Formats: sequence, structure tokens, C-alpha cells
Amino acid sequence: VPGVSANLAYEELLADRTAARAVVVAVIDGGIDTTHVDLRENLWVNEDEVPGNGVDDDNNGYVDDVYGWNFLGGPDGNSVGHETLEVTRLHADCLAGEASPIEKTCQDLAADYEAETDEVNQTLDILDQIEEAYAFALPVLRGAGAGQNPTKESVRRVSAVRPDISQAKSLFLQLVDILPVEDVPEAREAYEGLRDYGLNLEFRPREDIVGDDLSDGTEQGYGNPDVHATDPRHGTHVSGIIGAVRGNGLGIDGIATNVQIMALRAVPDGDERDKDVANAIRYAVDNGAHIINMSFGKGFSPRKVLVDDAVRYADAHGVLMVHAAGNDGEDIDAGDNFPTPFFNDGSRARNWIEVGAANWQVDSLAATFSNYGQNTVDLFSPGVDILSTVPGSEYEREDGTSMASPVVSGVAALLMAYFPDLDASEVRRILLESSVKRQEDVLARPGDGARIPFGRLSVTGGVVNAYEAVKAALARM
Repeated sequence: VPGVSANLAYEELLADRTAARAVVVAVIDGGIDTTHVDLRENLWVNEDEVPGNGVDDDNNGYVDDVYGWNFLGGPDGNSVGHETLEVTRLHADCLAGEASPIEKTCQDLAADYEAETDEVNQTLDILDQIEEAYAFALPVLRGAGAGQNPTKESVRRVSAVRPDISQAKSLFLQLVDILPVEDVPEAREAYEGLRDYGLNLEFRPREDIVGDDLSDGTEQGYGNPDVHATDPRHGTHVSGIIGAVRGNGLGIDGIATNVQIMALRAVPDGDERDKDVANAIRYAVDNGAHIINMSFGKGFSPRKVLVDDAVRYADAHGVLMVHAAGNDGEDIDAGDNFPTPFFNDGSRARNWIEVGAANWQVDSLAATFSNYGQNTVDLFSPGVDILSTVPGSEYEREDGTSMASPVVSGVAALLMAYFPDLDASEVRRILLESSVKRQEDVLARPGDGARIPFGRLSVTGGVVNAYEAVKAALARM
């Protein structure tokens, strides 16, 4: 990952040292492609479980959990793919006569639901217009010599000798910075998914597939061992950033060496449920994870106490939790992005790092989409144009705080592997203190573009750096 100096750390600071232990990183996400050629050697394997025998050999409450567990699975092997948003579930409960379980009233939740619905429908209308514009412009530009797949450069070179060419050229150059033509299908799929599933008050896939008792927050053991399930793209990308096999000549090198990725599937295409997040955290702790990466988040947490209890459990067992700050371009000092390290009694988890996404462009060091917060986001980490593993033993680039969080998890795993005496709180302290400080750099604030110092976007005003972190760890010896 460019900007982290991981290779420099290995080459200049760790060349004469060897990793002292394997570090287990639990990835709570949407699943992992366990067959990926650049990941399979670095997957956590439950050696106490006999694969496929239908017996809970290690008596941990989970049958055949070889690579981890799928909390969105059912006993017949099926899995939840699409899910509703939390605001949809809360609004549906209100319509059924239940009281709101959070501070917001049912009236407020109805307004939030309608606002979400309006935004999705408006975006789909805009996508219709964009598709129509491209459908007109592309054939004209191709015929005018811009190439089969026109680019900004090739379109600028086109001579506007006819009115239709002039119009097509103008449309393309406006649209390409808003939404490139190759990104239109993915955007449409995402917003149609929100309309058809995320905001669908009648959509209840959980009941028919998982079959657990949603009213019982303490229930465990539901799910199945299929950690690949329906669409493991996101979790596979996250996992590769942390632990793609280094030095094998394939694709990419993950940040950490001597790492084992534990696959915990709790995040659907929609909002994750607090019960699943809590159980995934507890599973990670009970099965030996040193670090938990959480590249997900939502705006409502009706059963926050379940997650808080699990976070306290991880904290008490010295497990480092790394969480993505979210991609709404908002100040989460003034809003919410659950789960959080802050408990209802005002106290805070000690072993938690909240991560914003940094860009490789100097003038926009904070990615335009990244959430921020001078009191809630601990540091920033590269999260734009990150190349990593995707299903089918392929590699693609992605953006998001979802990519920034595993960069930090990877650097933390590197430290824990080479400096095994460091506990989670010490690793956290080193990562924050050694981050490359850019407090005084004036840049565009995510969301509204206002010019502010970078130091006002996080606690440290820094960007994680493996080289500086290893230097700091060596200095403590």
C-alpha cells in the first residue's frame, strides 16, 4: 500500500530480525474467498475442528468452524445476502406498534426513512439521465475518432465539426468527473439494491434463512461455517490488504507477515445486526484473535448494549479493535457511526482505533468521502485506489475507510509479530504517536470542501506509517 512504508520497514529495520509469533487478525465482514491463491496460506485454521464431520469437535459452540463462522447462515447451508437498513427495521417496528428502542421517536424515524427513500429515488432518476446522456454521447464520439472507450484526453482531441459532436463532447467531459461510464452499472446496482432490499419494509430474509430468535440477544451457535457465502468481495479485499502472502511473486504483498486471517461473516448487503456483531467479536476473542478489523458501520444501533458488552469483553482480554470511520464525509464528533468505542456510561474502550481514509493527493490528504472527527477519529490511513485481492484469485482497486482500516490492522499485526511483548494498548499508543503528523497542512475538508488544517480532522492529525511505528517499537526495547 503506497504511503505506509511497509516495505521500507522490512528492508531497513527488520532485515536481520524474524517474526516471533503468528498474529491472528479476525476480519468481521461479508465473507472471504478462502480459495484465493494469495490468501489461502495465511488463513486462520481451527486445528481442533475436523472439517465436515458435523460435530463440534472443540466444544466451542460452533460446528465445523474451520476458517471462522458465518453468523448470517442457516442450518441448510443458505445465507443472507441482501438485508434491510437499520432505519427500515426500526420504522417497520414503529408501524407495527412497537416503541422506539433508541432516543429518536417513531416520528423522527419515519422522517429519516422517508428522507433515505427520497434520496435513493432521486439518485436513480439522476442515473437514468446519466445513462441517457452516455447513450447519446458515446456513439457520436466513437464515430468522431475518440476511440472505442473514450477518455478525457481522446475526447478533448476530437474536433467539434458538427453540432452533435460538440454536444456529445460537452456532455462527456461534464459527466466523466461526476460518474465515469464504467462505474454506472455498479452505482445503479447499489441504489436499486437499496430500493428493493435496504428500504423494503416487507423484506425479511433473516426469518426464513437463519432461523434464530432475533429477540434473544444472548443466543449463540446459530449460523453455519460457510464463510464464503453469497458475495465475499469486500471481505476478501480487506483481508488482502492485511495479509496477502508476501514475497510469493503473486499480485500484491499484504502489510503483515506471519499473519492468520480469521473469517467472520456478520455483514450483509445492508445493515449488520448488533447481535451478530457482538457474537462475532466474542468468537474472535474466544478463539485467539489478537486484532479485530471492522470495516463496516451504520447510523443506528438499537441493541448497542450487546455490542458494548462484547467490546468490553475484547478490551478486557487485550484484543485490539480497528474500525473504519465511515464514508459519508461527515463529522462523527457530531453524529454516529456504530459500533463505537464510547459506552453509554461515558467511558471508552482502551484498545480501539478509529480510522479515516487518506488520499495520495497532497491537496486532498483526507479523502473526499471520509468521515472525520477531532475527538472520535484517531488517525488517517491510505484508503484511495487501494489494490488488493478479490474473489477468483483476482486483484482490483477500491476506495473507502473500509480499505484504510485494514491498513492499520496490518501495521498493528506487523508490530505484534516482531515485538510480541507489546500488548494491544501499547501497539495502539505506538501507532498513534508514530503517525506522520500533518496537523498544519491546510486542505479540503471531506464533505463540504471547506479549507481547514488536517489536524482538526482527527485526534492525532497523523497518517499511519509502518516504518515510523517499527522505529518507535525498536526504541522501546
